[in-house]
Amino acid sequence: MFGLGLLYVILAAALYALGFSAILVLGISGALLFAQWWFSDSLAMSAMRAHVVTPEQAPQLHALVDRLCAMADMEKPRVAIADSEAPNAFATGRTSKRSVIVVTTGLLRRLDRDELEGVLAHELSHVAHRDVTVMTIASFTAILAGFMVRSAMWGSMVRDRRDSNTFLVFAAVMLVSVLVYFVSFLLIRALSRYRELGADRGAAYVTGRPTALANALQKVSGEMAAIPTRDLRQMEPISSFAFVPAFARGRGGFGLETLFSTHPPLQKRLEQLARIAAELGQR
Repeated sequence: MFGLGLLYVILAAALYALGFSAILVLGISGALLFAQWWFSDSLAMSAMRAHVVTPEQAPQLHALVDRLCAMADMEKPRVAIADSEAPNAFATGRTSKRSVIVVTTGLLRRLDRDELEGVLAHELSHVAHRDVTVMTIASFTAILAGFMVRSAMWGSMVRDRRDSNTFLVFAAVMLVSVLVYFVSFLLIRALSRYRELGADRGAAYVTGRPTALANALQKVSGEMAAIPTRDLRQMEPISSFAFVPAFARGRGGFGLETLFSTHPPLQKRLEQLARIAAELGQR
């Protein structure tokens, strides 16, 4: 995600330096992000080789989604299954009608009914809160921030140093643009972690079984190390959307890994669910 965003920053800076108008540069950057958002469901399902299933093909899975949607009073998204040993799930889509919840065959084999319901409720919470759209807007805001700094610096430096080396001016503008984007990137990652905690919280309250979701988190995270590398690599393109990251390394603490992560540490998620369980009078 950072590399893709950085590519947008470099592309916009290069086009602007080559004399393209500011409106055109911003339009190109916006169009690229819009395409990602518009085709998010198709791209994610293609990456996972997932296929939509009907109620006749997966009656138990659809029954759980139907029940949760009725409880949450929300429109039912499409339901899909990906043939992967990695136990995971994700939700994506630009609108409620285009949304899809994808679960892997590995997840269906490993979780019991209550645990699976908790995972599905987590993903439905992402759909209900339009997290794909929110994160796309946040990404565009980061690019816009970098673009504004770039425009202001470029105009000022060109006015003040008309005889200076063009390459040095371009390098300075690029450096500041990248730094602005880097800070924006950290803020976007923090937003992503917050929305993951929000999805856990929503799932716990909708199902009334935070302990089941906590058990699912522990099962899925604990078994990642035993999953074949091929299946983990298949999950990598959609890792930021997934129930847990494709490569779950840390369980807690705070460091660079946590700072750059799209998901909160496992321990933090479990602590939140434990607090909700206590609030609901559960053990």
